[in-house]
Amino acid sequence: MKHYLIIGNGVAGTTAAETIRKNDPHGEITLLAREHLPFYSRIRLPEYAAGKIPEDALIIKNLAWHESNRIRLYTNTQATSIDFQKKQVMTAAGESFAWDKLLLATGSHSFIPPVQGSKKNRVFALRNVEDAQRLLELGDTVTDVVIIGGGLLGLEAGAHILDAGKKVTVVEFFNRLLPRQLDNEGSAKLQKLMETMGFSFRLEEATEAIIGNDDRVEAVKLKSGTILRADAVLFATGVRSTLDLVAASDIEADQGIIVNERMETNIADVYAAGDVALFNGINYCIWPEAADQGRVAGIAMTGGDISYVGRPPSNKLKVAGIALASAGNIDTDNIHDNEIVSTKSVYKKLVRDDKGKLIGCIMIGDTKAFNTLVKKMGV
Repeated sequence: MKHYLIIGNGVAGTTAAETIRKNDPHGEITLLAREHLPFYSRIRLPEYAAGKIPEDALIIKNLAWHESNRIRLYTNTQATSIDFQKKQVMTAAGESFAWDKLLLATGSHSFIPPVQGSKKNRVFALRNVEDAQRLLELGDTVTDVVIIGGGLLGLEAGAHILDAGKKVTVVEFFNRLLPRQLDNEGSAKLQKLMETMGFSFRLEEATEAIIGNDDRVEAVKLKSGTILRADAVLFATGVRSTLDLVAASDIEADQGIIVNERMETNIADVYAAGDVALFNGINYCIWPEAADQGRVAGIAMTGGDISYVGRPPSNKLKVAGIALASAGNIDTDNIHDNEIVSTKSVYKKLVRDDKGKLIGCIMIGDTKAFNTLVKKMGV
């Protein structure tokens, strides 16, 4: 009987555990979770931070699910070292866990740039329940919130903060919102829609310093010299793979742990999946790919024949209540003969290559045809 050990209970780790149980009804599965909750939705953290849902509403797979699938879940358990020769993992509490097959699904952490004042109180990131709890505890003690970063997390968090009656200003380094998902025209459309909600934006701006004393943030100073009033600051400037556990080991890593199409690392019986994994030079750090990599890892760990095929980025979600979807080559330079439909509340763009094949799309305000288009692209 094999013993499978998984470090990290996010979407990659939990999907792998579920897949292992489907393919090996008798193996022992142990799942180590750094946080106090079983598998939960990071996507819903902005709602929780705004006080719109209770903590238990975040949970996707509860304790009963783990028990019914005979998955031993250890919460509040921080892995601190790995002995690859002895096949053992040590934890901060001095516990030792043995394994026949090991999956590293340690995820990622928020990247906070080295900005002066970034360690003051009331300066936050939003990556886990603890971060959200700190924001929740602010309650009515803040009025003006500056969000640094105009990506998905920053905009979604801003929408919930705005709904709570706060003023929200988003500072974005690039010249448009969601630069990975939208082109210039689509971004301008989204920005206009969000400005009608009450958002303020500062594009092509960099943060120079966060001003205030240790207990109170007072303002954000931009490199242009502009001063933005702020009672709290939220950094939404991306994530980085969490590699501390393997930093001094023989695991091959770059921006993430390097894996092949079976999610195998360079060390036998050791796999990696999710935000911590680097496949073909790509560190996806998005939910659908983490789930897919976890599934592949679970099949491979049980001896199944499987190969992961990385796909072009594909996202379908709501940003501040606005339906948005993009996939494939969004052609930000407009080098193709694109089909564009733009109205007051809708923006659609279809990108075709020189042979007329659909290779990318952007949809804002109306995403009903997105899944059909994605199938045509083979994404």
